[in-house]
Amino acid sequence: MTVEAIKEAIAGLADEGCHSLSIWLNGLEYDDWDKQMATDFSPGGRGARLVEKVKANVAAGRFRPVEEFCGDPKQTRK
Repeated sequence: MTVEAIKEAIAGLADEGCHSLSIWLNGLEYDDWDKQMATDFSPGGRGARLVEKVKANVAAGRFRPVEEFCGDPKQTRK
């Protein structure tokens, strides 16, 4: 099957089918992104040094709670 044939088939879908397909395709993209993030921030990955730096700062007490920057999420939710 060609990409053009797939496009034509998608164009012929009812709104419900098109929405369902969109959700499925979006999930595939996020799965790939999650895998890349796991690779990048695992030991030896591109972001491993950053993770170690953050852990060291937390252990040394050099951090501020996110609420200082964003407010308390419990108070902003309704």
